[in-house]
Amino acid sequence: MTETISLLITDGAAEAPALRGTNERPPLSFGALRALCARTVKALNAIGIGRGDRVAIVLPNGPEMAAAFLAIGAGATTAPLNPSYRAEEFTFYLTDLNAKALVVLQGVASDAREVAARLSIPVLDLVPGEAAGDFTLEGGSPANPEKPGLAWPEDVALVLHTSGTTARPKIVPLTQANVCASARNIARTLALTPDDACLNIMPLFHIHGLMAAVLASVGAGGAVVCTPGFDALRFFRWLDEERPSWVTAVPTMHQAILSRAERNADVIRRAPLRLLRSSSASLPGPVMQQLEQVFGCPLVESYGMTEASHQMCSNPLAGPRKPGSVGQPAGPEVAIMADDGTLLPQGEIGEVVIRGPNVTAGYEANPEANAKAYTNGWFRTGDQGAFDEDGFLTLTGRLKELINRGGEKVSPLEVDGVLSGHPAVAQALTFAIPHAKLGEEVGAAVVLREGMECTERELRDFCAQHLTDFKVPRKVVFLPEIPKGATGKLMRIGLAEKLGLTA
Repeated sequence: MTETISLLITDGAAEAPALRGTNERPPLSFGALRALCARTVKALNAIGIGRGDRVAIVLPNGPEMAAAFLAIGAGATTAPLNPSYRAEEFTFYLTDLNAKALVVLQGVASDAREVAARLSIPVLDLVPGEAAGDFTLEGGSPANPEKPGLAWPEDVALVLHTSGTTARPKIVPLTQANVCASARNIARTLALTPDDACLNIMPLFHIHGLMAAVLASVGAGGAVVCTPGFDALRFFRWLDEERPSWVTAVPTMHQAILSRAERNADVIRRAPLRLLRSSSASLPGPVMQQLEQVFGCPLVESYGMTEASHQMCSNPLAGPRKPGSVGQPAGPEVAIMADDGTLLPQGEIGEVVIRGPNVTAGYEANPEANAKAYTNGWFRTGDQGAFDEDGFLTLTGRLKELINRGGEKVSPLEVDGVLSGHPAVAQALTFAIPHAKLGEEVGAAVVLREGMECTERELRDFCAQHLTDFKVPRKVVFLPEIPKGATGKLMRIGLAEKLGLTA
């Protein structure tokens, strides 16, 4: 069984394209990709980076980012980070990860580059080659790694942070075996073959794009068309020029595409799409039906999370799909658990739990979180739902207080902490506001210090200095007192409804 990235890409025909760009550069073939992986692992080993050593990657979306994930991941641990992070965020993540090196694009200024220099983390410049995704790394000093060579199945391939209901994000380590199991699950669900090409519009610092678009595609011997990121205005041009067989995206992207579909009807008629896929947030049933009707192909809605290396459930490609349901188990075992740890029968609502080869063995250096997350070998997702008589899972709500802004998870406590740092703020509580397209938007209730004044714009600008854009509250309400529950806890859940707010 192929349980490492280097083995997963061995089946692709040597001359077949693996990575493609949306410009004039020739594609990177599977033969060239395999050579790139071998060359990159050797180059990393020469500067003391080997199996288990963490390499932070801060690159724009595109074929180089996809190639860096694959090639560095073949012999070390990748840690992709959002290029739009501020210096404070890079400082936290690079320190928390104990990164041994940082990869950035040659000639491109980044806060990450300055932070790494301050933290004495070697900076490796990625120099693009002639083919899409081909590159060399420059930088670092000669050294011997503790564990050289290609990664083993039990080695960690990828680490991502996930925001929880605690202020400190948790590190999710995913082994080579985890991510390869996930890639096989997705490829099997979507019946991917070497004839397929995925148009990737997902950010490649998220599990969705890395697993579903990149790893599942190349694992099946197919190609990935690597775009610079989602752009509703350019999507239909890419669809026409690149002629992909499938697209995976979050619901907000699909809704933006749908809103421009009518004026691009000719492009849609010419497109050889075999399927559309939606994941990372709930897709409204009517939107699923409209997309299938407009594009003339199945829309497969899936359910995933970082801790499962992405996919857990999926609506089937062939056979009935149920709008509003996240589908049937599509990889790991999935069950419904009661509070006391017993598994519930079909039809009863409880917490969704999972176990299987694609599921992380536990959060890093966080015994408290692991004690809460695992029961009798099952990982507790924090989502609530039930199975119907056909084995389809419907989610009924989240147990956690995370704000799900169009697939981007925002920790309310992180935003609370930033707001509370403003000199005029006495108390702050961040909460979810229902939003028609994003699902949820970020809101905040603030109590000002006595005798002090501050405007909503000032607070939003203050947050923007410390947080990535999607975490900045879109609405700030000023209250004399924030509502509390019977135990004195601030009432985060349901606050938007109580205040009569929608975004």
